Amino acid sequence: MTSARRVTIVVTRPIGQSATLLALLADAGFDTLEFPLIDIAPVTDEAPLRAALDELYGPRKYALVVFVSPNAVDHAFGKLAAPWPADVPVAVVGPGSVAALARQGVAAPAHRVISPSAESADPRFDSEALYAAIESQFGTNGLEGKRVLIVRGDGGREWLAERMTEAGATVEKVAAYRRIVPEPSMQKWERIHALLADEPHAWLLTSSEGVRNLDELAREHLSPDETARLKRAPLVSPHPRIAEAARKAGFDRITVSGAGDERIAESLRTVFASEAQHNADATHSATTTQTKTSNAESTPTDSKPARAPAHQPAQSRMTDSNDSKKASPQPTVTQPLPPNTPFTPYEAQPKKSSAGTALLWLVIVILAVAAGGGGFLLNRKFDRTDQQIAQRLQANDAQTADLRAKADQAASSTGALNTQIIQLQGKLNDAEAHSQALQQQYQDLASNRDDWTIAEVGQILSSASQQLQLTGNVQLALFALQSADTRLAAATGPQIVAIRKAIAQDIDKLNATPSTDLTGLAIKLDTAIGQVDNLPLAGEAPIERASAKAAAPGDSASIAAATGQPRWKVLWQQFVSGVGQQLSSLVSVRRIDNADAMLTSPDQGYFVRENVKLRLLSARLSLLSRSEPTLKSDLRAADAALGRYFDPSSKKVASVRDLVKQVDQASLAVAVPNLNDSLAAVHQFKRGG
Repeated sequence: MTSARRVTIVVTRPIGQSATLLALLADAGFDTLEFPLIDIAPVTDEAPLRAALDELYGPRKYALVVFVSPNAVDHAFGKLAAPWPADVPVAVVGPGSVAALARQGVAAPAHRVISPSAESADPRFDSEALYAAIESQFGTNGLEGKRVLIVRGDGGREWLAERMTEAGATVEKVAAYRRIVPEPSMQKWERIHALLADEPHAWLLTSSEGVRNLDELAREHLSPDETARLKRAPLVSPHPRIAEAARKAGFDRITVSGAGDERIAESLRTVFASEAQHNADATHSATTTQTKTSNAESTPTDSKPARAPAHQPAQSRMTDSNDSKKASPQPTVTQPLPPNTPFTPYEAQPKKSSAGTALLWLVIVILAVAAGGGGFLLNRKFDRTDQQIAQRLQANDAQTADLRAKADQAASSTGALNTQIIQLQGKLNDAEAHSQALQQQYQDLASNRDDWTIAEVGQILSSASQQLQLTGNVQLALFALQSADTRLAAATGPQIVAIRKAIAQDIDKLNATPSTDLTGLAIKLDTAIGQVDNLPLAGEAPIERASAKAAAPGDSASIAAATGQPRWKVLWQQFVSGVGQQLSSLVSVRRIDNADAMLTSPDQGYFVRENVKLRLLSARLSLLSRSEPTLKSDLRAADAALGRYFDPSSKKVASVRDLVKQVDQASLAVAVPNLNDSLAAVHQFKRGG
């Protein structure tokens, strides 16, 4: 490359994946800037990847494993529990993936690696070429009925999986990594701004997703002028699909290099060599045209110029063309002296040649085209500016409407707040009135200490009685009675003694009350409810496989000698008896008194189980609420359903029925005493009796 300034190549691959390419570009005389547009990260959940890779060593192996990229190879091999099995072939898209497999120890001839051929006239490294290579290896219907695993990133094309599915293969897809959009640093953005300003550079885009990410980042970080210069910058992509994505994004100087770092470096060298040659040719053409014009103007003319032959202009043009070809390698031209044309009358001046007229018209056309192009670009810039202004106006209108809505909402909220303040003031006044009333009551109660103590004891006893009836907590009631007795111990008077006597009687009554483990009974009911779904119905009881059985026959000679019967008769009796025993052993007779149990369908069995569970749940609620009649009714109904519709010979059914009976028997002691004596003594004291 022969250029005044070195060209910078912006490499957009993920960090750490361009070492070979950067070395090739440096050898070719390029400066490089790593500006990754995609970051590669592990998947969030690695369980599906590990499960799929574990099946490589199981009995149901894959007929083929496809890795869509070197990243898929590196991330998948990092999760392998053992070396890659030699009998499982591998398919990859391009030479980069082949090299990644080789780094992991998977290469021919020890392993079977399938990839598109790089020695063809028009090598392609994509899904279509890979499928053609797989089809050539396995045959047209070679994948039918076989398992194929595709290891890829999150998302991606479905073309290869769809083609293999159409070929009859069972395709499984698993993600080995995920792609995320990076956020370049401010230093790199400053370098990009400098490149877009006036430095020669080119972009290398190696994925369609990178093209989309670049377009999004440009809208966020670049000005409209910088975005336009970005779209006009040279762009190199290794695949036509990426080039098509770039063309849709607005790029117009696209070169398809083909896969491989060497092809990319060679394409970049060719692109900038052709641009340098084009610029040199343009400079030489302009200089040659200027020299010819100056020479024509500086040539002295006679008053009577002689006419040239007809063939002389052609020869003159041919000579200029040859001279320009010879001079093209070294475009240096000596500047001519200023023209000094002597005065020539109008009649004696020669007519201008047609070549000058054509050149003049060519310059006019070029200027017109340039003016039209400039006007078109200026018009596009105005249109974009108008669109941006319209968008900003719409955004401002939306913000204004939002602010108005918020202001209206704030006004309505202020009105509602004022209303709430008024309501709160009213409630505050009511609370103050209630507080004054309570203070007056407290003063009235404080005037007599005994009255206050009795009121407090009455409240304690009332709460303890309610808790005792609702929850059956005898210990809590005992604690309340003991607390009330402690408070009354500081008071004097005959009525106080009577109240303490009643409290002592209630304490003795509670101590003599048999304790009932309601929690344990509730746990038993929960256990029974959990086992109902597994109980066999009467019609679902398993029947053992019958087999013919008979007792071993005795000694016919001994039996005949003992009984005096003929031996043949004894043998016949033994034969008939053995046949009868075998026939009877093949028949099993079971008795089911309830015919409905045998006719219960599976759907009806579901409702039978649900009804039993509902009965047991109702019994549990009755137990906790101390409703003994309802508890007894529900337990008996549940036990009757268990005996009527379920298999009585099953140990599970017997266990559940035993739990129900245990709860039924233990619930006889559910009744708890009350605190009526203590409450009556307190009420009699309050009435002044």
